[in-house]
Amino acid sequence: MHILVTGATGLVGAEVIRLAIVDDDIRQVTALVRRPLAIQHPKLTTHEHPNFLDYSSLSPQLKTVDVCLWCLGVSQSQVNEQEYYTITHDYAVAATNALLEANPNVTFLFLSGGGADSSEQSRTLFARIKGKTENSLKRLPLKRLIIARPAGIKPINKNPNAPLAYKIMNPFYPLMELIAPNQVISSVDLAKALLHLVKQGSEKTILENVDLKRIAATL
Repeated sequence: MHILVTGATGLVGAEVIRLAIVDDDIRQVTALVRRPLAIQHPKLTTHEHPNFLDYSSLSPQLKTVDVCLWCLGVSQSQVNEQEYYTITHDYAVAATNALLEANPNVTFLFLSGGGADSSEQSRTLFARIKGKTENSLKRLPLKRLIIARPAGIKPINKNPNAPLAYKIMNPFYPLMELIAPNQVISSVDLAKALLHLVKQGSEKTILENVDLKRIAATL
């Protein structure tokens, strides 16, 4: 299996890369990034890509991709509304169309988030745009689409690229796990669940945090 990972310098994408390169079921890992990765491995190929709305230069490489794990994202507190829409929605849709053109059988996993609003009516920017992106992806001719909606993601490995708001939250995760365990998942467990889903498939298109935790617990 050849997997393509975006957001590889982020919390979840980095964990996916760490696990994927030691997974015997995965023969090749391609990371699409804007800046170099610290990690290196014989199975890992890194492409520094400046424009996530245009993938024409990557067409030959995309033809061999079996699975895309779309972990690219940004906090709504870091950008304005239009930028958040472009990064969350437009980047993902453009990539999916490029992948489908290169390989109509590609599997696409979209890392969404708990609370994503499929009605697209939420007053919260995050929920509204994540829900719209999910809907847009559902309308594309993907033979297999997986949407993961984790809630609070507890970091296991330090991520220097994490937004300040995420770093502020880190000390509170033990308390959150105690009060609302179903609303927290570790970054490692989430990465395990995502890789399991793209390898084994799922009867459900949308998997909430409790589903992801249940999968990770079996691995």
